Amino acid sequence: MEERSRTTTIFILLLVSLHIQKTHNAEIDIITDSLFLTEEDTLVSPAGVFELGFFRPGGSDENRYLGIWYKKISVQTVVWVANRNFSLTLPSSRYLLKIADPGVLVLMNNITNDVVWSTNTTSSANTIAHLDDTGNLVVTDKKMIVWQSFDYPTDTLLPGMKFGKDFLTGKEWYLSSWKSSQDPSPGEFTWSVDARSYPQNLLKDGSAIKFRGGPWNGLRFSGASGLHKNTIFTYNVVINETEVIFTYDLYNTSRVSRLVLTPSGVVERLVWVEDEKKWQMILELPKDLCDSYNICGGYGSCSSVTLSRCVCLDGTRLLPRNPKGWETSDWSGGCVRRRSLDCENGSDVFIKYSNVKLPDTHTSWFNRSKNLKECEEMCLKNCSCMAYANMDIRGEGSGCLLWFNDLIDIRVYFDGNGGQDVFVRMASSELGNYL
Repeated sequence: MEERSRTTTIFILLLVSLHIQKTHNAEIDIITDSLFLTEEDTLVSPAGVFELGFFRPGGSDENRYLGIWYKKISVQTVVWVANRNFSLTLPSSRYLLKIADPGVLVLMNNITNDVVWSTNTTSSANTIAHLDDTGNLVVTDKKMIVWQSFDYPTDTLLPGMKFGKDFLTGKEWYLSSWKSSQDPSPGEFTWSVDARSYPQNLLKDGSAIKFRGGPWNGLRFSGASGLHKNTIFTYNVVINETEVIFTYDLYNTSRVSRLVLTPSGVVERLVWVEDEKKWQMILELPKDLCDSYNICGGYGSCSSVTLSRCVCLDGTRLLPRNPKGWETSDWSGGCVRRRSLDCENGSDVFIKYSNVKLPDTHTSWFNRSKNLKECEEMCLKNCSCMAYANMDIRGEGSGCLLWFNDLIDIRVYFDGNGGQDVFVRMASSELGNYL
């Protein structure tokens, strides 16, 4: 009887051992309060598009992170990292991703119970976590979303992810670069929406603006003209009193494309080419010297086809503020009007400039209901108003965008596939030179 009991015990232990072995090196589809993700497991989306697990960036031997990557792509491409600021340096098999009381998703050391990262949420005992085929890690409580990784982008913007700001909650969605290919902690560069006035996209190096993508004009961003024949994705834009949201969707959902902010501060649009097993870059910003923020100063215009990159927006109505500086490629002083404005007497006029990257909208004002004629009348009556343009250039154009103070960060496109019309305030006496 004792021998039979010992045999039964050994058999039960063997079954338990097999069960434990089966739970490791496994692909799981949900995380609960009783089903954990270990360092040997991965959480896989329903159709196997994305995978969440532990990885070593750039082949690092020491640092490990919890992240999401494309499962079916041969080159591991991480699109989101949970513990960006806290790498896992202790030996493997010590960390778990689990639902802990009170319904919070935590990454923790299983030996010391120290929490490395968490969703910092509170929910019930019904909380589960799963990974969508969009690449979104979602925590739900009775099917209600209580937290999602799409609300906390790292360096990558995927189809369906929000980019912008919620004015009611103050929540912002923006990209921040990795420090290096081996260090996913936040680097120096950010790609975000400046929503202080009419929204525009800004690439910053710390607090300094490196590149301005320009405002949305109904067809494209005024300062990003590289995809004028875009057949890959379509933008979805919401601009109202409560939020500014940009998202994009792929025309062909079988294609794989992403937007990433690199550690060197370049915004890249990439497409996966399966036949060549590589990411193909189809757009990079900034792409040339004229994309450098405010390189030509006030009323200066950057041109990629002239020997001197900077010229005055109009070489006869506007002149360099510092002519000698411009001769040595110091364009920082910008341009000044040859003749002073005479707004008080109501004699100023507006000159049309075409194919222009709209000036920095930081000191702008906008109204969706006004037409272009009404826009001109409003600007003419305000002596601080220096220019106006349509907000939306589709069809006959609509909306009113007004600029106050100097016009900066302008460039002119010569291929006819970028920019739009802008009307700049000038002294009426300038018209005589062109009649």
